[in-house]
Amino acid sequence: MFTGLIETTGSIIDITPTNGATRITIAAPTLTARLSTGDSIAVNGVCLTALSIEPHAFPPRFSADLAAETISRTTLAKLRKDTTVNLELPTPAGSPLGGHVVQGHVDGTATLLALEPITPEAPETTDWRLRLQLPDTLAQYVVSQGSITVEGISLTVASLHGNIVEIAIIPHTYASTSLHTLAPGALLNIETDVLARYAERQQKSAEFTLTEHYLLANGY
Repeated sequence: MFTGLIETTGSIIDITPTNGATRITIAAPTLTARLSTGDSIAVNGVCLTALSIEPHAFPPRFSADLAAETISRTTLAKLRKDTTVNLELPTPAGSPLGGHVVQGHVDGTATLLALEPITPEAPETTDWRLRLQLPDTLAQYVVSQGSITVEGISLTVASLHGNIVEIAIIPHTYASTSLHTLAPGALLNIETDVLARYAERQQKSAEFTLTEHYLLANGY
């Protein structure tokens, strides 16, 4: 489990299609020495398994294999060399949850519409306003003031207008994640709040049970 608090960023070294999977290699100087083969690591919000760890390479790096499902749901296979990616290691049991519960199971992608400074004349200290457009399949799980994971970052929805989501970004988040490298039109990995998905499932189950009781009571 992750919390969406990005520990550091890395950069793409290579993306290589192989038989049955696609291998992605990432430079991660501050994290590679802490990884062991088989460890989980979130890359732009996608939970991957660390392989081929090279802490003494220049730069230190690790690889991970992208399954077909990962390729179809996320942006990882579309990234280019030197692209900045957000990295987070799993949260140890008993640690404080600084963000929210993030599984690393990306639901789909959204389109970045704008990322603009609130105070343009103070770019180093200003807050930023992120606007993105969600597909219909994801918008139903997003509420104003609720949690959403964008590129692995735990964020709070400031406002919601149909499928358009607005999020306030503090200067630290803008500077220390991949957000400052993005341009309008970019596709972003999105994980909606898992609690919203569980709530929907329970509601549908309850509605099915009520319908079943009604049919039985009326002799159907």
